Amino acid sequence: MSYDDLRHFADSWGLVFMGLTYAVLIGWHFLPHGRGHSARAATMIFEPESDTEADHG
Repeated sequence: MSYDDLRHFADSWGLVFMGLTYAVLIGWHFLPHGRGHSARAATMIFEPESDTEADHG
């Protein structure tokens, strides 16, 4: 396989692969089980890590 063949393959199918990967990763958050994980991640910074932290803040 020459460099030109590899470059042509990467330009065509590499773009398709990256587009599909992007769509899957973005769509993952809209699935029913993904919504709970996203909501938990969004509010994680507001939860105290320990009891002593809750007393100080």
